[in-house]
Amino acid sequence: MRIARLASFVFSGIETLPVEVQVQIASGLPAFTVVGLPDKAVAESRERVRAALNGLGLSLPPKRVLVNLAPADLAKEGSHFDLPIALAVLAAMEVVPAEELAGFAALGELALDGAIGPVAGILPAALGAAARGLGLICPGAQGSEAAWAGSVEILAATDLRQLIAHLTGRQVMTAPLPPRLAPERAESPCLSEVKGQETAKRALEIAAAGGHNLLLNGPPGAGKSMLAARLPGLLPDLSPAEALEVSLVRSVAGLIEGGRISTRPPFRNPHHSASQAALVGGGPRARPGEVSLAHRGVLFLDELPEFPRPALEALRQPLESGECVISRASAHVTYPARIQLVAAMNPCRCGHLGNATRECGSAPRCGEAYQARISGPLLDRMDLNIGMAPIAPGELARAPSGEPSTAVARRVAEARALQARRGGPQGPRSNAETPLDRLTATAAPEALALAERAAGQLGLSNRGFTRCFRVARSIADLAGEERILRTHMAEALTYRQRGAQLNGG
Repeated sequence: MRIARLASFVFSGIETLPVEVQVQIASGLPAFTVVGLPDKAVAESRERVRAALNGLGLSLPPKRVLVNLAPADLAKEGSHFDLPIALAVLAAMEVVPAEELAGFAALGELALDGAIGPVAGILPAALGAAARGLGLICPGAQGSEAAWAGSVEILAATDLRQLIAHLTGRQVMTAPLPPRLAPERAESPCLSEVKGQETAKRALEIAAAGGHNLLLNGPPGAGKSMLAARLPGLLPDLSPAEALEVSLVRSVAGLIEGGRISTRPPFRNPHHSASQAALVGGGPRARPGEVSLAHRGVLFLDELPEFPRPALEALRQPLESGECVISRASAHVTYPARIQLVAAMNPCRCGHLGNATRECGSAPRCGEAYQARISGPLLDRMDLNIGMAPIAPGELARAPSGEPSTAVARRVAEARALQARRGGPQGPRSNAETPLDRLTATAAPEALALAERAAGQLGLSNRGFTRCFRVARSIADLAGEERILRTHMAEALTYRQRGAQLNGG
């Protein structure tokens, strides 16, 4: 009896855990059995493997074929085990040399005709293979994605026949295409198209400069969604390390197309009907949610009070820790979730609270009940809270164009560069991540005294006090100041005071 072995992986978040695919062909009644805690997709792989071999003119021997996915106590999920099982079976049948497979890991889904289809998680699998000194056998369409791992040997095959020919020495496969960056998307809408709303545009610039959370509160048509849509155009490109973090999450979610990686921060705007699992991740296979897909970018929640309350409350921990932990009875899966939250809401259900000409009959109770849908702890995590009033149509028609996004983006990029130099290689990457002691060290005494006095008057929590300093630091960076001055702190406190009023403080 001979046992053929081939490496593969399971995924725990964006981390890879090694799995050894072991195949034994022994005497006994004909059977094809897969063991090792396979899920439904893995268990069905035996039929796809059988059909793919038949498509090549091969058939399983009339013996007992046993496939073990070791370690046996680790749950195996996904269709990416098709290819390693098929290759290990071929090695056990001595169709391909087992020694040729010894230095590789494999992932891929088999079609019934032997074609190798794309699967999720190729990029983290390639990095996992490189860390273990292995090459990677993957679908041909994902060779460029795997090539981002660097010096790892990649065999990107379009079908099983091509792979067998290479492993038996009858044909040499060409190297996959080199890794490429995704083409730049169409430019974001320009900030100059937003007429008036100078306070809100100033807050948007500060939020972009420091990566701060932003809440826009105003009646319908005030321009909340319009402003939020222009935030991506103000943000600088991701660093190579940040782009890799973002791409690992996208790869696990199966969202990388053509092996291209983008250096632009992600912008996610789920509908308000999204469930808790859709926002923070979960489901039977613990997939990443919107908060993780927005890692190192922006998560925009329009009509914030309309989201399910449990889904919003589930955001509190990721906003604080920068990661999302999905707990299961057998394991805990962790995804990165360092996001900038931007939210928009109406002052009440009808949206006209405070409008004397269109005030609803149930004011102010309608506003109090509507805003109470947002809990105090979640509001406490919003760094800037901006109230927006609609502009009269006559003023809107005559208002001049504002500053273009390119000019604001330059200031934001300069502020981010200051933060990067101040944080160092291993320090915080933005003011939104900077601890309080680093912030107070750069504050003028009068700014510190103002913050302490205002904290008592506004009833700020320790979190709110820290976030005021972070916003003040971003305001100082935009002004090119090394120290946080009293004027910077005063402006930051005005944005926090609006939040205290919104929360009934």
